[in-house]
Amino acid sequence: MNNSLYGLYALIFGVVSFFTGEIITFIMLGFILIALVNINTTLKKIYTKDNE
Repeated sequence: MNNSLYGLYALIFGVVSFFTGEIITFIMLGFILIALVNINTTLKKIYTKDNE
């Protein structure tokens, strides 16, 4: 997925969480999403390095 698409999802979830009052949940899910994206990119780099 593209990074701009992640930004769009974050914006949509941010607006929804603002109206529902779940700001802390939104922040924590954001941290989890950032960690998972970093793990995914690291694993992709390892995978492509091993297959070359």
